[in-house]
Amino acid sequence: MRNRLALILAVTVALPAFAADPLPRAKPEEVGMSSQRLARIEQVVNADVQKGRLPGAVIAVARKGKLVYYRAFGQIDPEGSAKMPLDAIFSIASMTKPMVAVGALELYERGLLKLDEPVATYLPQLAKVQVAVLKQNDGGAAGYDLVAPVRAPNITDLMRHTSGWAYGGRGTTAVHKMYPSGSSGAALAMDGNAFVDKLGSLPLLHQPGQRWEYGFGLDVLGLVIERVSGKPLGRYLQDTLWKPLGMKDTGFVVPPESLKRYAKGFAKDPDTRADQFVLDLSKPLKFECGGGCTASTAADYLRFAQMLLNGGTLEGKRILSRKTVEFMLSDQLAPGTVNTIAQTGDPTRADYGFGLGVAVRTTPGVVRLTGSVGDFSWSGAYGTTWWGDPKEKLAVVFMAQTPGPMRWHYRHVIGALVNQAIVD
Repeated sequence: MRNRLALILAVTVALPAFAADPLPRAKPEEVGMSSQRLARIEQVVNADVQKGRLPGAVIAVARKGKLVYYRAFGQIDPEGSAKMPLDAIFSIASMTKPMVAVGALELYERGLLKLDEPVATYLPQLAKVQVAVLKQNDGGAAGYDLVAPVRAPNITDLMRHTSGWAYGGRGTTAVHKMYPSGSSGAALAMDGNAFVDKLGSLPLLHQPGQRWEYGFGLDVLGLVIERVSGKPLGRYLQDTLWKPLGMKDTGFVVPPESLKRYAKGFAKDPDTRADQFVLDLSKPLKFECGGGCTASTAADYLRFAQMLLNGGTLEGKRILSRKTVEFMLSDQLAPGTVNTIAQTGDPTRADYGFGLGVAVRTTPGVVRLTGSVGDFSWSGAYGTTWWGDPKEKLAVVFMAQTPGPMRWHYRHVIGALVNQAIVD
């Protein structure tokens, strides 16, 4: 009896450690990965922490649905001494976009949203937009003409960045200068109605569908979701995505009781010494911007990635159908579409195609990263990144607050370190 009680006590004490894992654990060798090679991640990341190039990070790797690597490094705040916890919360910027795309596709599956419907059907303020034609004799810096759109921007345009509503901070033309710099800048400055009114008063940078240009599509989509669902975007995603998947630390605001787990970045870039910005989500923004305004943890986001790898389901909770996920993760850029992902989006995803809310690899070579045809991703401006690789049944999340060029460095390095550990 005494031995049985001791066993029960030991299991009870062990439960919290396992409860914190986002997925069931396995030894790397059980799913075709090398423990020895995965250890290279620790060597590289710890070296950068010690050099003062990286404040801290959390990395989670899953293969074949099993968690094989889950580690925290460095400090949660570079100004303090507290170690980075596994459940640290990070501002994830554009990693918000794939979640909002999933939210919209859930409405599509319910027959409440059509992908080829004009955006103005749901947001009438956008019904009279025109298209800018930049003057060629001055590179477009000083002026433009206006023409009617060949067709109205539609819901699909919002998800694949072909709407023409561009980020002002991603170019220098006269049109770019009229737009807010990005998602967080817009959400800090105006509420949702004012934001839509602003976009409705500005010309599109290009004809809808003609060009991939990084922009406000997912912010607009978030407001469409609010209009169709009748709920604030955060509440809608909580009900349809975050709660069903057990993503307990994901949201548009970090609550007071969780602030001690909210990771910080360096005040200045360790290489250039330029000031750095990471969006502070300890207080509400003026609107819940679907393009870049959530916080999350490595554990939460790994569960989201695994759900997509599983064809829309996780642990018996179905979010989307397999066919909808297949469509989302397929290249949606028609032949002839001008692709500026490397110039206006993410240079580490140069030569990728684009699905609905995510970049999609279409070729085994040419691109700058190892991986597989069909792998999908979209990273965050503050240093966070993730990807899913259906061929390798691999999901990876890297969380760090490293805005600036440093974020591109880690997308290359973490990608190489994880993929080199596949040995089957």
